[in-house]
Amino acid sequence: MMTWDASTLWWITAGLLVALELASGTFYLLMLALGAASGALAAHTGLGLAAQLVTAAGVGGSAVVIWHLRRTGRPAAASVATNPDLQIDVGATVRVAHWGEDGRARVHYRGAAWDARNAGPGIPHPGEHVIDAVQGSCLVLRSAERR
Repeated sequence: MMTWDASTLWWITAGLLVALELASGTFYLLMLALGAASGALAAHTGLGLAAQLVTAAGVGGSAVVIWHLRRTGRPAAASVATNPDLQIDVGATVRVAHWGEDGRARVHYRGAAWDARNAGPGIPHPGEHVIDAVQGSCLVLRSAERR
């Protein structure tokens, strides 16, 4: 019968955590896999089980906390509809000739007719408007005066 030493079990645990991360898509499991790998390295150096557990928990837990703080310290990314890096239309201007009573309009932009709706509160007025977002085939507009 084959016996496995502690480092082998740590490496298997690290591999399983990486596989789970690939299946779930959460980066936190990779941080825990780092902890398991550090537990394996502690086992390779001959440390006892208690020291291996403390090392794995310390490295894995610290990595999770650091990753969480890094993610929460950053502003949330703009949605696809409003991100000018992904939507070339965001920030462009269009002329609205007439708004409907429901706050919607039909505008001509880039050689095509688009549905448009007002992004802000109140009754929109005809004139120059800026594209705030693109939602499907509808342009979300705000008055160019409110820049």
